[in-house]
Amino acid sequence: MAVTMTQFGALPAVQFTAPDGAQATVALFGAHLLSWKTADGVERLFVSSQTPLDGSKAIRGGVPVIFPQFNVRGPGLRHGFARVSTWRLADSGGDNGSAFVELVLDQSDLAPEHAQAWPHQFALTLRFTLHGNALEAGFTVRNTGAAPFPFGVALHTYYDVGQLNATTISGLQHQQYTDHELNTRIQDYPALHFNEKHDRLYQSTSTLMLNTASTTFNLSQQGFTEWVVWNPGPVDAAALVDLADDEYQRFVCIEPARVDQQPLAAGAQWTGRHRIGI
Repeated sequence: MAVTMTQFGALPAVQFTAPDGAQATVALFGAHLLSWKTADGVERLFVSSQTPLDGSKAIRGGVPVIFPQFNVRGPGLRHGFARVSTWRLADSGGDNGSAFVELVLDQSDLAPEHAQAWPHQFALTLRFTLHGNALEAGFTVRNTGAAPFPFGVALHTYYDVGQLNATTISGLQHQQYTDHELNTRIQDYPALHFNEKHDRLYQSTSTLMLNTASTTFNLSQQGFTEWVVWNPGPVDAAALVDLADDEYQRFVCIEPARVDQQPLAAGAQWTGRHRIGI
C-alpha cells in the first residue's frame, strides 16, 4: 500500500492506495473523506463543485463527520465541531490486500470557541479501510474526563449516483420513518425512488442496497441506531450557495446515525461501524 500527503483544493490531505489500486483521499480538515475510487478507477463519492475547499466552512460532499450533535438536536453548533476541526494523522498501514488510515481529534485540537462551547474531555478516532471493492469506517468516541457527556453522531455520506431518477434504495420496506415535516410513517413499498425532496430518519439498522444505473452499493452498520436519507430536491438545492442548482440530480445521502444525544459515562467509549460494498 502507499500513503502520501497531498492537497485537495487548498486542504492538506492524506491519500492512500490499496494493493488492488483502490484509492481514497481524506482531508485533515474534518477528517473528511473526499474521494473514494474503486480499483476500476470509478469515483464513488460526490463533492459539490461549489463547496469551499479552503477550511473556511464545512465541505458539501464526501463524508462529513457529525459530532457531538446531529443538525440542531443539541445546544451547540449545527452538526457539531468535528467536521470543521483539524484532525491529526495517527496511523496508517495495511495487510492482506487492505489499506487504512486513522485520524484522531481531542479537546486540545479544538478552536477556542468550540472548546469553550463544549468543555468536555474526549478523544475521537476515525479509521477508513479499503479492501477489495469495499470501504469501511470505524468511528470511536472516548470520554477521557471525570463526568459524563452527551453526544449524537453520524457519517453523512454523499454517494455519486450519476442520475437521481435512475436511483433506488431497497431494504427499508415496513420500516418507520420521520420526514422533514415531522410526519411519522411506515414505508409500505419495496424501493424508495427519488422524484422529490427526501429528508427521512428511519428507525432501522437493516442492511440497505443503493441501486444506481450502473452500480449496486451494499450498506451496513453497527453501533448506530438509524439511517438518514436525504436529497434536497430542486427548490432546496437552488437555495444552497455551496451546491450548483442541478447537482442535486447527482447524489443521494445515506448516513448511519445516532441522532439524539445520549450520555457517555466517564471513562467509557462508543464505537460505530459503517461498511460500503460494491
